[in-house]
Amino acid sequence: MTRLIPLSLLVLTVAVSGCTLPSRGDVYSRDETRTAWDVRYGEVVDVDAVTIEGRRSGLGRVGGGFVGYEAGRTVGSGAGSRVAGAVGAVAGAVAGEAVEEGVTREKGLQITVRLDTGRTLAVVQAADQRFSVGEKVKVYSRGDGAARVAKR
Repeated sequence: MTRLIPLSLLVLTVAVSGCTLPSRGDVYSRDETRTAWDVRYGEVVDVDAVTIEGRRSGLGRVGGGFVGYEAGRTVGSGAGSRVAGAVGAVAGAVAGEAVEEGVTREKGLQITVRLDTGRTLAVVQAADQRFSVGEKVKVYSRGDGAARVAKR
């Protein structure tokens, strides 16, 4: 019974960690604040739905490995229990990493913009806003390659 309490807390922690906010086009990380963005204007020429892969932070792998180890240890006794725990840990780690990636995956858009300068570029961002072909937009970009599209 005492093993079930830490195990259930770990499972809850892994589940809650997958419920983070998506990387929306109107949400900035702390590192992105107080930095200058170049602003260019243009028109949307194409919008394609894409999938933004989920995160693999290691939490899913560690949490899954722990759960798999504990579950495997319940099989048999003595050396067999330890071997089953090790096998369970590997299987749990693989499964936990896949679960974390799947839970944090999100829908995105590849927005192709023809800038007023004539240059065309594409930006991939979370699908938190709708964009239409012909719509006038602003493109925010930085020297490190970061960019986002916003409505005018």
